[in-house]
Amino acid sequence: MYFIVFISFLILQRLSELFIARRNEKWLLEHGAVQYGQSHYPFMIAMHTLFIVSIIVEYYLRGGTEISWIFLGIFIAVLLFKFWALSSLGKYWNTKIYRIPGVYPVKRGPYKFLKHPNYMEVVCEIAFIPLVFHLYYTAVIFTVLNAAMLTVRITVENKVWADVKD
Repeated sequence: MYFIVFISFLILQRLSELFIARRNEKWLLEHGAVQYGQSHYPFMIAMHTLFIVSIIVEYYLRGGTEISWIFLGIFIAVLLFKFWALSSLGKYWNTKIYRIPGVYPVKRGPYKFLKHPNYMEVVCEIAFIPLVFHLYYTAVIFTVLNAAMLTVRITVENKVWADVKD
């Protein structure tokens, strides 16, 4: 029962993020934003989709597992950090990389202290979400895949913002 509630919440949360990203994308484009890193985006979407599929498959292949209340608590803390990071970006947040010419990077919330707090949060999510149900294979495999993806993504994003003086 806990697993069904958890995975349903996770799927709804991810879908709501895509809805917000689509809404923000429209606003960004209306304000002259330029998109970067289009070539890796389909792979990122595939990876995050397969991540959820892997959680479900591993859970059922293992015959169901007990919930880890400690990792659930860590996941909730990570979510609170995520909401802080995303709300700090406001309409500038997106799952794609956009930049409005002449606009400086956001420097509020966790962005005052960290260069890529949202990616730090994603690293934690990919590692800790499977551990809520002791799904170690998914945690390890997708942590490695996510590291590769973020290497590409952060490189693109750093190039996009390299010429901005703040």
